[in-house]
Amino acid sequence: MFKHIKSDIPASIVVFFVALPLCLGIALASGAPLFSGLIAGIVGGIFVGALSGSKIGVSGPAAGLAAIVLTAIGALGGYENFLVAVVLGGIIQIIFGILKAGVIGYYFPSSVIKGMLTGIGIIIILKQIPHFFGYDPDPEGDWAFFQVDGENTFSEIFNTINNISPGATLVAVIGMAILLLWDKVLSKKGKIFQLVQGPLVAVAVGIIFFIVTQNSEIFAISSEHLVSVPVPKDAASFIGQFSFPNFSAITNPQVWVTAFTIALVASLETLLCVEATDKLDPHKNVTPTNRELLAQGAGNIVSGLIGGLPITQVIVRSSANIQSNGRTKLSAIIHGFLLLISVILIPTLLNMIPLSVLAAILFIVGYKLAKPALFVKMYQLGWKQSVPFFVTVFGIVFTDLLIGISLGLAVGIVVILLKSYQNSHFLHIEDNSNGKHKIKMSLAEEVTFFNKGAILKELDNLPRDTYLELDILKTRYLDYDIVEILEDFRLKASERNIDIKLISKRGVVENPPSFIGFFEERPKSKLSLS
Repeated sequence: MFKHIKSDIPASIVVFFVALPLCLGIALASGAPLFSGLIAGIVGGIFVGALSGSKIGVSGPAAGLAAIVLTAIGALGGYENFLVAVVLGGIIQIIFGILKAGVIGYYFPSSVIKGMLTGIGIIIILKQIPHFFGYDPDPEGDWAFFQVDGENTFSEIFNTINNISPGATLVAVIGMAILLLWDKVLSKKGKIFQLVQGPLVAVAVGIIFFIVTQNSEIFAISSEHLVSVPVPKDAASFIGQFSFPNFSAITNPQVWVTAFTIALVASLETLLCVEATDKLDPHKNVTPTNRELLAQGAGNIVSGLIGGLPITQVIVRSSANIQSNGRTKLSAIIHGFLLLISVILIPTLLNMIPLSVLAAILFIVGYKLAKPALFVKMYQLGWKQSVPFFVTVFGIVFTDLLIGISLGLAVGIVVILLKSYQNSHFLHIEDNSNGKHKIKMSLAEEVTFFNKGAILKELDNLPRDTYLELDILKTRYLDYDIVEILEDFRLKASERNIDIKLISKRGVVENPPSFIGFFEERPKSKLSLS
């Protein structure tokens, strides 16, 4: 794990600066104590990072759960009651992992995963525009189209025009210039510029700018445009920020409903993120999904026991880790320790970081996820890849992550069914022979009830006086629904003067007396790996 420490430490610093405002913002959007977001980030980094099988995934509080958390806290009668649901949700996730439910992650189409990454990239850019210009009524981490401040993604951008903060905007532009200079020029000039990352320099400049301009009437940055980490007065007040579950609420059925909802949504978001990060990973590591569910479940138990928000693996922090050349899980673990150490030792210094500088960092992350070249590439792959991709992108931008993914997945399934419909058989029509049309129909390797419509249509359209060769030599599985269709067709064939020649591995049969009983599922061959 320490083999790539020179890459992991700089990457962990970048992930720390990305995670800090998101942990606080998601807590604010969830109606939970601000410190609960930091707890979830620390547990997700240190504890889940250590247990996870992912080398580059980063876990923490998830924006996709914010609406669920906000509703549940009110419905369950308080945050302590909600924490019981978080702990139970973690236990349910562990059960999912034991039952090997992680296999679900492998069934999301590639076009939908790419659409998810691109949609999140666009959302990051759109959501950071107001923060970049110093307009911060909507908290960081609110990725939904309809925002918690009553606006939507685009109305928030329009409102920014009349609420630009000169100081926040200037330091954001300076920060962006530093990031671009570091990325495009300085990182290629020497190892020192690879070890010291551009985001760290940009944040340091942001803090200096805030201190220097405090007394300026034009460029001073007010407190609402800065990071807002809770500052404890002493050790007792720090410990007092932790909350603990009220286990007397465990008999409330609504707690169990919330727990199952958290477990299901957190597991789906994690599996989607695992698929996405594995695709982004330049070293193509493969994350064991069942182990990931076990790690996430254990993390949610710990987070819930000490007052933290629910945890998932999250794409924004994971992609920032990948883009910063993080190589092993050490990067995620160190970022968790950085969160822990900083909120204990330097919360006052953290509260001098302008949100606009962090917005500049997230701009870069978003752009790398949603490069224009990807749109062109997906379009060139044809409609079967591009339609699910674009539906997922627009769904995420105009609704939220899970709805966008669901829309893309639904369209992807329709495309698969359509391809299955089209590829179930092949027809070859020959010229008239002895007064009859000679038609050869070859069935695919596997023919299921999805193919009923296509085959039924072809059989019904056969003209009278036809000689049909039905070739099933390559067919390994034929659904009973299809057998029934063929049997019904056989009964009608004599009325239309249609002769049937069945070609199979059992031989050739002219006008078979029955199809029922003739077909049976052949056992699939077993692949031996030795």
